Amino acid sequence: MDLSTQPVPAPSGDSYQPTTLRPTPVASVEKPAEKSADKPVSEAAIDSEALIKRMRVYWPDEAFDMIRRAWTVAETAHAPQKRKSGEAYFNHPIQVAHILIDLKLDPPSIAAALLHDVVEDTPVTLADVERGFGREVAHIVDGVTKLSRLEDQTLEEAQVGTYRKMFIAMADDPRVVLIKLADRLHNMRTLGSMPPEKQQRIARETLDVYAPLAHRLGIWQFKWELEDIAFRYLNPEKYQEISRQLVLRRETRERIVQRVSARLKQILDRDGIKAEVTGRPKHIYSIFRKMDRKSVSLDQIYDQLAVRVIVGTTDECYRVLGIVHATWTPIMSEFDDYIAVPKESMYRSLHTTVVIPGEQPCEVQIRTREMHEVSEHGIAAHWRYKEGFGRSDQSFEAKLGWLRSAINGQRDLDPTEFFESVKEDVLREQVFVLTPKGKIIDLPKGSTPIDFAYRIHSEVGNRCVGARVNNKPVPLFYQLQHGEIVDVLTSKTPRGPSRDWLEYAKSTGAKTHIRRWFRRQERDVNISAGRDLLDKELKRLGVRPTLDEVAKTNGYKTVDDLLAHIGNGDMSPRQAIQRVLSLKPAEDEPLAAIPTIAPPRKPSKPGAITVRGESNVYTRIAKCCNPVFSEPIIGYTTKGNGITVHRVDCYSILNERNRERLIDVEWGDGERQSYPVPILIDAWDRVGLWRDVTNAIADGNINIQAVQQLPNKHHGRATLLATIRIESIDQLGHILDKLNRVKDVIDAHRENTVASTLL
Repeated sequence: MDLSTQPVPAPSGDSYQPTTLRPTPVASVEKPAEKSADKPVSEAAIDSEALIKRMRVYWPDEAFDMIRRAWTVAETAHAPQKRKSGEAYFNHPIQVAHILIDLKLDPPSIAAALLHDVVEDTPVTLADVERGFGREVAHIVDGVTKLSRLEDQTLEEAQVGTYRKMFIAMADDPRVVLIKLADRLHNMRTLGSMPPEKQQRIARETLDVYAPLAHRLGIWQFKWELEDIAFRYLNPEKYQEISRQLVLRRETRERIVQRVSARLKQILDRDGIKAEVTGRPKHIYSIFRKMDRKSVSLDQIYDQLAVRVIVGTTDECYRVLGIVHATWTPIMSEFDDYIAVPKESMYRSLHTTVVIPGEQPCEVQIRTREMHEVSEHGIAAHWRYKEGFGRSDQSFEAKLGWLRSAINGQRDLDPTEFFESVKEDVLREQVFVLTPKGKIIDLPKGSTPIDFAYRIHSEVGNRCVGARVNNKPVPLFYQLQHGEIVDVLTSKTPRGPSRDWLEYAKSTGAKTHIRRWFRRQERDVNISAGRDLLDKELKRLGVRPTLDEVAKTNGYKTVDDLLAHIGNGDMSPRQAIQRVLSLKPAEDEPLAAIPTIAPPRKPSKPGAITVRGESNVYTRIAKCCNPVFSEPIIGYTTKGNGITVHRVDCYSILNERNRERLIDVEWGDGERQSYPVPILIDAWDRVGLWRDVTNAIADGNINIQAVQQLPNKHHGRATLLATIRIESIDQLGHILDKLNRVKDVIDAHRENTVASTLL
């Protein structure tokens, strides 16, 4: 399909019903008003020229043909589609484009915004987009497009995969996430008519993922609106309570802010400083967070009163700060200098809180016009000028280094691990510290010198022997604070991390490097530990597959690879064994024909065990190995007594010379039965021991068929042989876990009668 010369054909079939609805009122703290997503400007755009007209203000370029063509393609592709509100679906990409024009993004971004849903929701393919608009636009559209949900995926698994795709694309081109944030913002503005359960799910996702992402990228105007709308749906009672209190105090608050602004403007004019002084709007969710974090009422929130001062230069910022502190008494604990120590999101500003007449605290933010632009638009400010993206911009690349390093370092993880890592290292609240040379390092809040060392380089982490903070020695578990200078002490040779560091480290990157070191340095130790763990689990479950079989079934090339992964904790021994037990015995082994069997004396329950597909053949469970449901089994034909069912690893079967008497059997799909399984329990003897053991079995809803105390040659020890009724191998594993946690139990495992005799 050639999108460069012709419109896209409309989709066939039933019209699509996306889950975005009409806009609903969103209360603003300073001026509650209904925010209509249909009218981001004076009138809703009716054609591409309305978009282009708004872009010409900041992008004086006549080459807007790409946007005109994108409009035509998207309008045609979405033509038959309606939103659940009944409006044309194409209104959604139009509004997303207008939101991005507010951020002054470039033409490829606006074209991609118009096209961002065509691949996901219409017959247009990504190849069509690339042919019609080039690789740059296609890459952005692909990054925003959700992954198709596979049949065996849950909704959560599909969503995590989409997150992973988006973040990786974002590391290559941040415009991907700007479009995704604009898309989410418009969807949040139109959330009101959704079913309550979807409102809750979408609002929670917004508060957990998209608002923190907007914060980390420095896009303040996205962050506060996403947070306030999400909070409104997640906690409507608290939202309305805070909103009402703010409205009641608004007139008094505005009068005080105007008086402070006028006084400050008068002083600055007198000192020859040209400044714009305004009141700063407060947002409901940020107020709620402070109330919750400090356990205080609204009256005790310091920055309800807030003034913003915008000046021409950085020097003037500090001059204004001195004037503010000379005019009113500062609260020094509430002072932050984000100009000297900017946030990694590029945010720069001075924050101070002073006590104004009436003993009321008032926050003052001081910044230049350029700083203000970045504080509102974050990384989007990069596209303010035509020569921005796609050309050399070392400053921009440096400022996005934290994002790329956090994402690129985790690309090889599976989708769930990747998303958890990104949430930890990118979306979580950050602490900003400095190297001795003044370089700013951002880390998850609560990070320690270990996280700092591994963020510098993996070898610095591996050689770390201590740390100094602000030139004072600190322990490696010390939690770093904003603005501290951190100096890592290293050895000349790699000593390697301690396992305790996994508890001290907070960042996923540091934990990954530590685990990697242990995998590399302690493979032999892990192999030995893995062998012990696997042998113990095999004994516990009473099964005896070969180690080669376990390794092959779990996808490992060698037994050592399997044991190493068990030893370092990447795989549990039970998980490895369960995969083997879940497989049926090989079907290509020569088996005897079904023998002529005498009429059964006790018919099996329907569907319990089938013999070559037949479920009405008389079978009985072998007492030597007591197989249970889901274990691999095989039958042994007996004269006049039906078929005896054994585990495939039973000693009787392994030592059977008359192989032609073996027959293929399998567990049926009928009513689930229970089977007797002997459990051997070795423990330190004490009063109440057997009561605790039997209670543990009974608590698992498992019937005890017989109990026998066996002699034990060890003084002070006791051995109990209990026969219990088990429905499946999984149930057996759970009850063995429970028994091994009983006080004074040394070991509880499945007893193999024949094995015990042979051993």
